[in-house]
Amino acid sequence: MKYIDEYRDGRLAKEIAHQIAAIAESARSYYFMEFCGGHTHAISRYGLEDLLPDNVRMIHGPGCPVCVLPIGRIDAAIALAIRPEITLCTYGDLLRVPGTNRSSLLEAKAGGADIRIVYSTLDALRIAEAEPEREVVFFAIGFETTTPPTALALKTAIAKGLGNFSIFCNHVLTPAAMHNIVESPDVGELRTIKIDGFIGPAHVSAVIGTKPYEIFSEKFRKPVVVAGFEPLDVIQAILMLVRQINDGRHVVENQYIRAVTRLGNEKAQAEVANFFELRESFEWRGLGELPLSGLRLRPQYAAYDAERRFSMVTSRTKDNPACECGTILRGAKQPAECKLFGTVCTPDMPMGSCMVSSEGACAAHWSYGRFREKAGADAVRVVA
Repeated sequence: MKYIDEYRDGRLAKEIAHQIAAIAESARSYYFMEFCGGHTHAISRYGLEDLLPDNVRMIHGPGCPVCVLPIGRIDAAIALAIRPEITLCTYGDLLRVPGTNRSSLLEAKAGGADIRIVYSTLDALRIAEAEPEREVVFFAIGFETTTPPTALALKTAIAKGLGNFSIFCNHVLTPAAMHNIVESPDVGELRTIKIDGFIGPAHVSAVIGTKPYEIFSEKFRKPVVVAGFEPLDVIQAILMLVRQINDGRHVVENQYIRAVTRLGNEKAQAEVANFFELRESFEWRGLGELPLSGLRLRPQYAAYDAERRFSMVTSRTKDNPACECGTILRGAKQPAECKLFGTVCTPDMPMGSCMVSSEGACAAHWSYGRFREKAGADAVRVVA
C-alpha cells in the first residue's frame, strides 16, 4: 500500500538501528520517554526495542487519555448516567474502566442506565436531535487532538438550539504532564525516573504544533522529537534524540514533517479557545493534581456544561492499591513489573485502565506478547 509500506520497511529500520548502535556511546545510557500511547503500541508491535542497543532504553509515558482519567471522574460519570432522564454518550474504551469498588459504566449500562457508545461527537448530537425529550450528555475525553471536535459539537448544538445537549468535559493538556514528569519524578513510593529526551506526540502536535514544547525543552534541557506513528518514524526519532544527546543539544525537532508544523492547526486552536478555558488544576491518574492541565467550558456556555447543569460532584478516590497503573503511567515501572499483570489483570478482566484502553501500555505489552518472550528467555537462562 503506497505511503504505508514505505514507513514499515524492515530493511530500512535495521539500517537506522545500525546507525543508532554506531553512534550510541558505550560509556553512557540513553533513556527516552515516548509520551503517546500510539508510539508505545508501535514500539511493541514492531519489536523496535529489540533493534536498539542495550544502552538505549524506552520508557512508556502517560500518553493515553483513558488511562490518565482518575477514578473520581469515572464515578461521577456513573452517577450521572444512572439518572433516569439522562442519556450518556461515550467512546467504547471508557465503558470498562474500573471506578470505585470496580464499578464501571458497563455495569451501570447492564443495570439499565441509558449509556450509548458513539464514534464521534456528531453521533451524540444526532441522538440529541432525534430524542428531544432526553438529556443527552457527551463524555468528552482526550488530549488536544480530540478537543476541536468537542468544540465543533458545542458550536453546532448552539446553532441548532439543542437545549438538551451538554458536555462532561475531561480534556487535558500534554505539555503540563511533560512538565510534571520532569519536575516531580518522585511521588509516594515511586522511584526516580531518569529521562534524557522525549518522543513528542504526533496527533496532538498536528493540532498544537511543535512550538509549545520549546519552552519545556529549554527550561529542562531535554530534547524533544515529534514523531509519526509508523515504525520508521519512531526509530528515526530515536536516532535524532541520540544525536542531540551526543552533541549536547536540547531543542525541539520535527520528524513528522508530513503532518506537523511549528504553529499547528491555528483554526482548530481558535475554536478551542473560543469555547474552553483552563482549569486551575485537574487530577491525572498516576500524576496527581496538575495545575493548568485541564479544560472546562467558559462561563457563557454554562448551559452546555454538564458539571454545572447537573451539579456534578467529583471526589478524590484512591486507586486499587494492588494495581500499578499509576506507576506505569509515570514510566517508573514496566507493565510486567505489576504483580497483577497477566494473572488477575488481562484484557478480558482488566483491573486498571492501562489494560482497558487500546492505547494503554499494559494492553500493548499484552497484545504483542513482549512479556511472553521475556518470560521464555528467562526460563531458558534458568534451565541453562
